[in-house]
Amino acid sequence: MEIFIKQKIKKIKKGDQSAFEEVVSFYQNKVYQICFRMLGNAHEAEDIAQEAFLRAYTNIHSFDENRKFSTWLYRIATNLSIDRIRKKKPDYFLDAEVKGTEGLTMYSQISADQVLPDEEVESLEIQEYIHKEILSLPSKYRSVIVLRYIDELSLQEISDILDIPVGTVKTRVHRGREALRKKLRNL
Repeated sequence: MEIFIKQKIKKIKKGDQSAFEEVVSFYQNKVYQICFRMLGNAHEAEDIAQEAFLRAYTNIHSFDENRKFSTWLYRIATNLSIDRIRKKKPDYFLDAEVKGTEGLTMYSQISADQVLPDEEVESLEIQEYIHKEILSLPSKYRSVIVLRYIDELSLQEISDILDIPVGTVKTRVHRGREALRKKLRNL
């Protein structure tokens, strides 16, 4: 697949816009997911993802063909997301009470082949709560947590995307996990 992308990049550098359309359609979902997981807002994620592709297109001549295009593109998207986070005021408070988690019971004693509706709702609420807590992490920890555990990238890929040493990535992953663990202690 990387060979296919490299061929398209060469065509793009020669001015072939249809090749860029193919690259966009190949990566658009992944770039959007990265932006959404970092920003937590669908509209902002769409804007930032579009901006990432525009930046990639306008700076395609600075792309080093010896590296992976996906890493370069994800780095652009991640940096733009971090910039947006820095400019945006938080619309929540860390000490605010979490709604919707009281009175839930677990039915772990019941054996069933299908997931019960209550369990499914509870699971979705827990996922939403965890995602909200990830969004409340400082951006330097949020970005590595999202890239490592949600996008399942390697430490080296995260290092390349964020342009920081692998050791720094490891430290931020550890500190981000610890901060998240403290936030999720009552879960």
